[in-house]
Amino acid sequence: MVAMLIGLFFELGRPEVILASVLVLFLFTGIITPEEATVGFSNEGMLTIALLFIIAGSIQKSGIVDRTFLRLLKGSYSPKKRLAKLLFPISMISAFVNNTPIVIASTPMVKKWCMENGVSPSKFLIPLSYATILGGTITLIGTSTNLVVHGLLVENGYAGFSFFQLSAIGIPITLLGLLYLVLFSHHLLPGRRISNLSEPVLKEYTGEALITAQFPYINLTVKEAQLRSLKGLFLVSILRNEHAIAPVSGNTILKEGDRLVFSGDISTITDIQRMKGLELQESTGSSFPDHHRLVEGIVTHHSSHLFKKVKDTNFRSQHQAAVIAVHRHNQRLQTKIGDIVLKPGDVLLMVAGEQFDKKNDFYAITPIDYKLVTKRQIRMGWLSIGWLGMMIALVTFNVLSMLTAMAVTTLLLFLTKLVTPGEARDLIQWNVLLMIACSFGIGAALLNSGVATSMADSLITITQPFGLFATLLSLYVITNVFTEMMTNSAAAVFMFPVAMEVARTLEVELMPLAITVAIAASASFITPIGYQTNLIVYGAGGYRFHDFLKIGFPLTIIVMVTTLVLVRFHLMA
Repeated sequence: MVAMLIGLFFELGRPEVILASVLVLFLFTGIITPEEATVGFSNEGMLTIALLFIIAGSIQKSGIVDRTFLRLLKGSYSPKKRLAKLLFPISMISAFVNNTPIVIASTPMVKKWCMENGVSPSKFLIPLSYATILGGTITLIGTSTNLVVHGLLVENGYAGFSFFQLSAIGIPITLLGLLYLVLFSHHLLPGRRISNLSEPVLKEYTGEALITAQFPYINLTVKEAQLRSLKGLFLVSILRNEHAIAPVSGNTILKEGDRLVFSGDISTITDIQRMKGLELQESTGSSFPDHHRLVEGIVTHHSSHLFKKVKDTNFRSQHQAAVIAVHRHNQRLQTKIGDIVLKPGDVLLMVAGEQFDKKNDFYAITPIDYKLVTKRQIRMGWLSIGWLGMMIALVTFNVLSMLTAMAVTTLLLFLTKLVTPGEARDLIQWNVLLMIACSFGIGAALLNSGVATSMADSLITITQPFGLFATLLSLYVITNVFTEMMTNSAAAVFMFPVAMEVARTLEVELMPLAITVAIAASASFITPIGYQTNLIVYGAGGYRFHDFLKIGFPLTIIVMVTTLVLVRFHLMA
């Protein structure tokens, strides 16, 4: 388990591969049975999450969410009123729609609006992510973490959460959290001038250009070719016969066949294509796709391309796209594009063809050519929202179980052709489901091996002299630390068996402890790696790691104290 945590924290591999490997190890050593190893693949919570991906995707593709954001951003207000107008509706939307597509849709719009109105996007994007996280705690379907804990409760013979059961905690922490963000985020977050937003320090892509025979400065120096004075570009290195010349001197002689590695913003790198004798290179070295367009995408922490060289990812056949530049959190990459090893959060500048397919490997957050949404798509989107509302009503009034209601809603989407089977396959994040399913078997190993009991006993022994509140506090803090180190769902599954043992030993109800674990696992505010939405805005807003700590730590304290007080004196009264 320690090795698993280290692997997740230091990103030694894709999370689902690490978890699956640990699961197989536990199965091989007999710590868990084959039935326990595979129980997560039929768990109600995991299956519900799969169906939720399809339902949320049908609403997302209609463009209704995009239009809503455009309306929210209209008008001229003070910074605090402007933020309040944006965050409160977003948090309510994220209570019913998966927060990841909300942030994906809103990020480019917020950035563009900020640029047009002379406001720094860094003042808005972290609050945007946090608002969706807070809103997701209000309902059962607001976040996958709630559904995972619900599935664990059902798996162990408990009733599980009702649709609005978490609202008693979720609504207060959302209101207090949003109030904090509106009042203080403007002072705590960095503000960068609009004129600086295109400087390399904020959006520093690494691109590669080939010197051909038509280049007029062959056998002349870098200085004479004026390659050191390009606006917004920095010549990082020259690759010649598999050898790198770095740093580059102004007196370096340029040769035909040299590959120039540049760092700079999108517009300047793409302008290289217009310079005579310089050809912008893609990772495979072949020509760009026909009828191409530029797309900016961010690599997710569950992408199949992680920890592979760009040239080994087979981008063209998988996505009909070519990678021409890479941006990594304010780092200046000094190698050719094809040799860059991709990591979570890397932003890729791609030339995409007409059949561009993003799959689940990265998020297209800034398409250069924005597609207009038809009236038919909007009508279909409202119909999807209608089916979702019907599903919520059926679950709320206990007519159907959550899984059954989700399955019926998905079937209606298929029958009304709002979603095709092919679209459903692409909307489901299979890597996320694999990771969650494996987590259930790992949770069983914690129980079978006695680790969960040992952790629970240690937690109780240390905190019992200080009362039940101290025990709740310790359970929350440990869960929250784990969710900042790894994914939120994995942290919930890891800590749920401990919560069960604490409830059994202290002879208290499990439900309040399960709610504590669910909220603590979702409340990832201190680091950008614990939650997908934080990872999305991390690169898009040009943030640094400490920006999340500065604004996220007070929010973490607010959410923690509010949750524990309500759980202790309301739910456990």
